Amino acid sequence: PYTARDGAQLSYRLYESSAATDKAVILLHGSGWHSMQFYPLANELSVAGVAHVVTPDLRGHGFHPAARGDVAYIGQFEDDLADLIATLQRQFPDEHIVIGGHSSGGGLVVRFAGGEYGKLADAYLLLAPFLKYNAPPTRPDSGGWARPNSRRIAGLTMLNNIGIHWFDGLTVIQFAMPDSVLDGPLGDSATTAYSHRLNSSFAPRSKYGRDLAAMTQPFLLVAGLDDEAFIAERYEPTISEFTHSGSYALLPDTGHIDLLTAPDLATIVADWLENLDTDEHG
Repeated sequence: PYTARDGAQLSYRLYESSAATDKAVILLHGSGWHSMQFYPLANELSVAGVAHVVTPDLRGHGFHPAARGDVAYIGQFEDDLADLIATLQRQFPDEHIVIGGHSSGGGLVVRFAGGEYGKLADAYLLLAPFLKYNAPPTRPDSGGWARPNSRRIAGLTMLNNIGIHWFDGLTVIQFAMPDSVLDGPLGDSATTAYSHRLNSSFAPRSKYGRDLAAMTQPFLLVAGLDDEAFIAERYEPTISEFTHSGSYALLPDTGHIDLLTAPDLATIVADWLENLDTDEHG
């Protein structure tokens, strides 16, 4: 684990590169799950020798979180991520930092880019990222995965806009986690509901275009053409309205979850990492 600024011990997995490398990739998991979702991709990238790979359990997630499905305040994920980067920079002082994420984790990447720590990253990796509930790529309720309490979210957001955060701990969204997962050996590690403050921390700000516009570093977006939660073909026209520093790869016959185990994903990401020019940002 690493120690966050509030003293919390937050766990992560480190996959050390099999060869000398100047890159460290942080991969942020999607909603409801934890860092083990990246085992196949992280293992392949590290074995290929293209990067060290770090997969944190975001606060409120994983096997033994202090408060499952909750954080202390909106924006705490970004503080935690900055603290993780500081930890990695002590261990790998000359590494370029690449921050990636899947689904909501990709949304957190976009949020991070638009926040006070965005310049800590040298590049970004977006794997079928969540932008906003009504962004052009998003299917209704993310294809049935998310069950948001929209009226509560709207009310709490209005209160936040006038500086009131007393009720941010209320649950605002639940996830349709399959029974096969909940009843399985890792069922206890699933997180099936989020508070308002965690849910808000996990997504770009409401004007997500501003966060995207801050992504001046190189980025790669990968999504599956059969994604159940997002319409992959809409990513590039939506995002390119705000930033032109990225490249896009859409995989046929690939859905939202199986993107992470798609045969071509590790190769595409590894090739991109090897050809990444981070000198102007590092």
